[in-house]
Amino acid sequence: MSGRSLHEIFRDRAVEAPERVAVTASGEQVTYGELDARAEALAVRLVAGGVRPGVLVGLGAPRGIELVVGLLGILKAGGAYVPLDPDYPAARLLHLLEDTEVRTVVATAEAAKTLPTAPDVEILPISAEAGADTTGAAQGDREAATGSDLAYVIHTSGSTGLPKGVLVEHRQVVRLFSATRDWFGFGPEDVWTLFHSASFDFSVWEIWGALLHGGRLVVVDKDLTRRPADLHALLRAERVTVLNQTPSAFRQLDTADADHQGTGELALRLVVFGGERLDVRDLAGWLERHGDACPRLVNMYGITETCVHASYRPITTADLDTPEHSPIGIPLPDLEFVLAGPDGAAVPDGTPGELLVSGAGVTRGYLDRPELTAERFTTGSFGGGPVTRHYRSGDLAVRTPDGELRYLGRLDDQLKVRGFRIEPREIEHCLLGHPQVRSAVVVTHDYDGDRRLAAFVVAESGADPDALPAALAAHTAAALPAHLRPSAHRVIDAIPLTPQGKTDREALHRLLDEAPAPVHPSSSLPPSPSEPSAVAAVTEIVHEVLRSPQPPPEGVDLFDIGATSLAFVRIVTQVNQRFGLRLTGAELGGEATVARLALCVEERTGRHAGQDSGAHDHHVKEQA
Repeated sequence: MSGRSLHEIFRDRAVEAPERVAVTASGEQVTYGELDARAEALAVRLVAGGVRPGVLVGLGAPRGIELVVGLLGILKAGGAYVPLDPDYPAARLLHLLEDTEVRTVVATAEAAKTLPTAPDVEILPISAEAGADTTGAAQGDREAATGSDLAYVIHTSGSTGLPKGVLVEHRQVVRLFSATRDWFGFGPEDVWTLFHSASFDFSVWEIWGALLHGGRLVVVDKDLTRRPADLHALLRAERVTVLNQTPSAFRQLDTADADHQGTGELALRLVVFGGERLDVRDLAGWLERHGDACPRLVNMYGITETCVHASYRPITTADLDTPEHSPIGIPLPDLEFVLAGPDGAAVPDGTPGELLVSGAGVTRGYLDRPELTAERFTTGSFGGGPVTRHYRSGDLAVRTPDGELRYLGRLDDQLKVRGFRIEPREIEHCLLGHPQVRSAVVVTHDYDGDRRLAAFVVAESGADPDALPAALAAHTAAALPAHLRPSAHRVIDAIPLTPQGKTDREALHRLLDEAPAPVHPSSSLPPSPSEPSAVAAVTEIVHEVLRSPQPPPEGVDLFDIGATSLAFVRIVTQVNQRFGLRLTGAELGGEATVARLALCVEERTGRHAGQDSGAHDHHVKEQA
């Protein structure tokens, strides 16, 4: 496959087996032949609009068949795609449009409605209207992208307060699969899931892992990612063989797997972990039930700047004997790892050092950020070897006597939460943009295995400290995507400092450990003759799980006020325990609010807490 573009290889698979199913999503499916034709029709329109190699094109679509059509169409036209996640706030999308200076965006009809108005930006529907002219320059007549041309630009969190775009070429993605072929043996019999947003580069591995090998891609709806029992059922029903997960997401699936007592077994042959530090202790239950041979569990350390994955490490039951380690293994065959000390020289085995990555996966650098590119992508020689270009990861690792690497943490303040690499300064810049905030610090905190962001702020004089957290939640929701929003906002008198004058993050973590005294919101609601109303009980559960300073508003989406997928699962579990139900979360219809969850409780228990269900239903719709 080396030396060729992604869409050329996909085209070969489509010619070989045009009737083979390529993508399955929400009960629909598309064959390789149909997918190729639909993408080609879009490419014709894009070429007519001036798209050619090196031109960036926005891609606005939720996970689904049209997302894959749009992505392929852009590449076939010679362009490179820029993911514009419809779930991102308008301010974030506007920045991405301005940063990339795209002049064309392909989008689904619904996603187009979320895009902010930007001058000189044309929005094209991914699927042409009936009767539209889709004839144009044949593939042989247009300027085709080569392996050295850009394939996509994915943005990562930036320390300056703004995200930075990483430039990735076709050849860097293609060699990712060529280099790992002997380890994984991917083929047309494999069924992959598309679990992640196209804005997260784990999706690159998922999409092309299926399409370059003639496999089938099963799209996991966003709401389904929050319901591990239903995800488990989907994996069984679709006979998925390759699953890719962050360790955080897999913990939820592991719980569902342990609880599974229905019909059907998993067909998994491979589970790939990536995106964040793996704690092997979290796999103990899974390994006890399934062993370590089928499916194989593989940890792959990776960075967007080195094209998704950089290392390979199978996880075995024996790893449970040294649970304090986070093994990341060995580099991919076409990469090299060097551990460097503070002086920039290589450190000996057994000595921690910054991980530098060189080889075919190292990307071009950052879009229009030459200074940052020069800082992070360096050139040098180690131990008398050849001069090579390295990416400085900022990650601390150590090489063990057996030649493997173990991950130790970060050298800076960068955070990893649910697979996303996060620069806390980006969130802090956003918080400082609020007129009532004088200073801000963002840290991570582990809430019983659920890692979340927490923000500490010092308020300007005259600000209401009780009202400010809610105002900041609204402020960040309007500017930042969900994975960058703090789950809690705490107002404190001053940022604690160490004797050296640096932020005392340990002191902030101690404040988080001191959970606020439980607030029983039922006291503010109309009294019930016996037990609290469903709304009061659900509010209390949500408040305690999220550990928020104030009870959550009934009509606000829980994911907008700090809930993670794991926290949501715990909320539903506690509601089930409280009322003796078997809710999964699917009953909410995508409306993850206290009001909607309480209504589901009332419908299944016959409890209406003194108000008729029709009035309550009207209230829920009003809040939606």
